[in-house]
Amino acid sequence: MEIGFIGLGHMGAAMARNLLSAGHRLTVYNRTRAKTDAFAREGATVAETPAGAARNPVVIVMLADDHALSEVVEGDSGVLSAVGPAGILVNMSTASLDITRRLAKVSDDSGWQFLAAPVFGRPDAAEAAKLFIAAAGAADAFKTLEPVFDVMGQKTVYFGDDPVHAAAVKISGNFMLQSAIEAMAEAFALVRKHGVDPKEYLDFITGTVFTAPFYKGYGSAIAEKRFTPPGFTLPLALKDTR
Repeated sequence: MEIGFIGLGHMGAAMARNLLSAGHRLTVYNRTRAKTDAFAREGATVAETPAGAARNPVVIVMLADDHALSEVVEGDSGVLSAVGPAGILVNMSTASLDITRRLAKVSDDSGWQFLAAPVFGRPDAAEAAKLFIAAAGAADAFKTLEPVFDVMGQKTVYFGDDPVHAAAVKISGNFMLQSAIEAMAEAFALVRKHGVDPKEYLDFITGTVFTAPFYKGYGSAIAEKRFTPPGFTLPLALKDTR
C-alpha cells in the first residue's frame, strides 16, 4: 500500500519502519528534516511538506500534541491542501476530543475519510509491533486500514464510526496509566521508608493482586530506579491529563 507517514519521533519512527519492513511504500515527512535521512536510505520517499506526503491514498499522522497536529493537517502546506484525490487520513497521535471532532469535520468537508487510531505502548512496544490500537471512524476506512494496523500492533479494537470515541478511549486510558504510576511511586516510597526490599515487594505485589504487565513493567523501573531514557515524558503526560 502507498502510505504517507508524518511524524518520525520515537514512536512514529518505529511504526514507520515496521511498515517499510512489511513492504509498504512510504512517503515520509518530519518537521526536523534530518530524521528522514535514514528512511531515505531504506527506500522511503521524503516529502518537503505535509501536503507532499498526502499525495497517497492513506496518510498516517503521529505527532506530539494538538498544535502540531493542527499545523500539519490544516496549515497552508498541510495534508488537506494536497493536490490530488482525497484519501484516508489516520491520526494515531494522542489528541484531545475537541481537535479530533474538528479534524473529522474538516476532513469530511475536504472529501477525506478520517480515522482516529491512537496507540497504547512505549517506544519499545512500537519497535516490536506490540502496540494496542483503539480505532474509530468510517467502517469501510477501518477495513482498508486493518491490515496496516496489524503490522504496527498486536491488537486493534474498533469503537464505531465516531472518531471521538477512540480519542476518549485513549485520553481516559492514559489517565488511568498515569494514576497507576503515581500510586506505585507512593507505595514504593512507603515500603522503602520502612526497610522493605523494593524488588521483593515488586515480586509479591505483581504476583498476587496486581498481575497486569503494566504494573510489572513500570514497577520494575521504579524498584530499580531506572528512569532514563523515559518512555513517556512529563510534559506529554501533563498535556494528556489536562
